[in-house]
Amino acid sequence: MAETDPKTVQDLTAVVQTLLQQMQDKFQTMSDQIIGRNILFKILNCSELDDMSCRIDDLEKNIADLMTQAGVEELEGENKTPATNKS
Repeated sequence: MAETDPKTVQDLTAVVQTLLQQMQDKFQTMSDQIIGRNILFKILNCSELDDMSCRIDDLEKNIADLMTQAGVEELEGENKTPATNKS
């Protein structure tokens, strides 16, 4: 046996406790990294979704402005008719 091999039950217990503590520490580190990445991912996705929502809102506004400039009005439903010029 090597000199570092446990010679008594107490030595074996100490070695096992040390290994278990090291495993727990590594597990906790990995868990914290995973949680941190998930939080960062959610933050980035929310930001990207908010940005996309703003872009869609801007696009809808631009389309409405163009329709107004072209003299097209939107009626209830999907039908669109040219606006009548009231002179």
